[in-house]
Amino acid sequence: MASPLTLLMPVLPGITLQDLSGRSQYGPQLYAALNSIGTVHFARSILLDPSAPNLQPSATSTSFVIGIITEFDGSFDDYIHDFVVVAGSVFDQLLQLVVGGAALTPVADNEAAFGAFIQQNDASQHPPNGGLFQAYTATVQEIRARFPPSS
Repeated sequence: MASPLTLLMPVLPGITLQDLSGRSQYGPQLYAALNSIGTVHFARSILLDPSAPNLQPSATSTSFVIGIITEFDGSFDDYIHDFVVVAGSVFDQLLQLVVGGAALTPVADNEAAFGAFIQQNDASQHPPNGGLFQAYTATVQEIRARFPPSS
């Protein structure tokens, strides 16, 4: 059974859309980490503008929220530990942009605090949010065993 994570992190005042566009440079490293962790079904990141009626950022936006949305197998603590070990440096950079994030870096030295930060900012775990439709019960590893990636 997969578990949801909807991490919403308010961006520090004064950070611009241009500043945030640099986060895409971590895509390849993050995708490799997700693949090697082997428990993540899906992952995506989004950028929101809390002041826009449709939450969509524009060139004139001045406030932002970074969202990281995933579905994963296993326990939350194991998931966070895997991310700290495999992709900690990516989070060290990302956390410099968000409210309260700098105090958590390096995440390798602050794993418990990093996990608590994620739980506090995980909209999936706070009412009225919750629930996850899951069309199958297979784990990522079971799916990979049945349908190996092509070379």
